[in-house]
Amino acid sequence: MPSSSLVPDAVVAQLDRFFAQMRAENSEYGQDAEAFLNAAADTLHGGKRLRARFCHAGWRAVARFNDRNASETDALWAVCTALEIFQSAALVHDDLIDNSDTRRGRPAAHRALEASHRAAGWSGDPESFGRASAILLGDLLVAWSDDLLESGLDGQPHARAVRAEYAKMRRGVTTGQFLDIAEESAWSVNDAQSHVERALRVASLKSAKYSIEQPLALGGALYGADADQMSALRSFGHPIGMAFQLRDDVLGVFGDASVTGKPAGDDLREGKRTVLIALTRQTLDPSARNLMDEMLGDASLTPQQVSFLQATIAESGALDQVEKMIANYARDADRALSGARLENAAVGELRDLARAATVRSS
Repeated sequence: MPSSSLVPDAVVAQLDRFFAQMRAENSEYGQDAEAFLNAAADTLHGGKRLRARFCHAGWRAVARFNDRNASETDALWAVCTALEIFQSAALVHDDLIDNSDTRRGRPAAHRALEASHRAAGWSGDPESFGRASAILLGDLLVAWSDDLLESGLDGQPHARAVRAEYAKMRRGVTTGQFLDIAEESAWSVNDAQSHVERALRVASLKSAKYSIEQPLALGGALYGADADQMSALRSFGHPIGMAFQLRDDVLGVFGDASVTGKPAGDDLREGKRTVLIALTRQTLDPSARNLMDEMLGDASLTPQQVSFLQATIAESGALDQVEKMIANYARDADRALSGARLENAAVGELRDLARAATVRSS
């Protein structure tokens, strides 16, 4: 991500104030409730603040075009931070669904809660406790994101448009998450030629719209962007979001664990039916395709088996195809900014964010 600390610093400051308020409100509920709140707060450490950065960039592109002296408001930082809290909720539930052990190089939330159960010497099954608690933890984070959003929108002239966009984002990413897990089972009864299209649909809903297009639109909507400005933000945001997710798919198979914070080949062990996998399967003969299908989703894949699948994907040409798709999406996004009624410096920032989102190693 571009190096400016303006957005992450503002998000951290907003989070600090919000957590102080939540701790004060929950102080009467005892030590276990305090530990639960702290576990929720822990999920918000680190990360790229991607959604907050794009929300800020969308606001700035519109606000500074209309008023070169426009300055960031508390409402803007509340919306940016609400996005980051919702992202934490999504990651908690995503790691639970995928049975992932790590997130950003640390134990995933359900594993951390499981460990706290063991450390406290409580009775019962620590793993069941960790999973049940993580469901509730994600739910708490969703509630927090709504609380913060609403506190920021109080008295804002364009609150209705922001609420509508935020609600649409929440519905879309939840549906996208379902389609993602459904595809891990549904692929076997669907025509192989439809797999790429189905994987792209998941990428659009689960990531492209949620991670980039809608944060941009939220920033624009908060200032009152007109139809042309919103169209430009969306036309830029969606293809960059698609490129971002395709880059994630590549990293999920070929990423360096020391950089990504996730085990190498994690998507292979989880059986993710991504565009990369769909394109690979199209090139394989029936026996090789059957072998790949048998290996995908096996949580006990050895490093040697992961290496075999990585080589199969690379040699099929699918990796090169995905890299070309990423480049094409990035070009489409860049064209969407040409002549747009957006502030010039903000357009430069958007281009920087686009490069950072698509040319990365984590």
